[in-house]
Amino acid sequence: MQHRVIAYVDGYNLYYGLRSRGWKRYYWLNIQSMVAGLLKPGQVLQKTKYFTTIVKQPDDKRRRQTIFLEALQSLRDFDIFYGHFLSGTVQCRHCGHAYRTHHEKMTDVNISVELMTDAFQDRFDTALVVSADSDLVGVVRAVTQLFPRKRLVAVFPPGRSSKALGQATGRATYIGRDLLAKSVFPETVAKPDGFLLRRPTEWR
Repeated sequence: MQHRVIAYVDGYNLYYGLRSRGWKRYYWLNIQSMVAGLLKPGQVLQKTKYFTTIVKQPDDKRRRQTIFLEALQSLRDFDIFYGHFLSGTVQCRHCGHAYRTHHEKMTDVNISVELMTDAFQDRFDTALVVSADSDLVGVVRAVTQLFPRKRLVAVFPPGRSSKALGQATGRATYIGRDLLAKSVFPETVAKPDGFLLRRPTEWR
């Protein structure tokens, strides 16, 4: 009998982990391949769910993200869920200078909804939660209490971890550099219509 796995990938948590290491060469990452590299013998990846938010500016960063998301959309059994950025004005207490900030919203909620829905519909035996966001502790605890036979594993991006999340799942692992190096897309990725997507030069 197959041991079914679904992965829930916090896109920005993974991105900021890579950025903290200065690993731009791994931005062009085949998320599906990376997740597959985490599987144990006998496990079968049913689906990867990727959670992110569209960058609005600057234009060059938005362009690179668009190319990357189109590359991810070429993968089978891969779903993308979108949140949004909430902007606001922050004023410095010392000098009085005001500046605009942007905060990503909805990712933890979207992950929680998908994780709980899939648990209730019995779509997985093991869930890989690729994040170090402690805001996910609540839903992890709820799933483990309601479905004690299901396994949840916290998968921490490079340079990131959460003791609380690791304790909630009871199992944790890390994404290492070797796995990332094996999981990068080729220089060009073909869309279903044959159009070739090229790796951004800034990510080489």
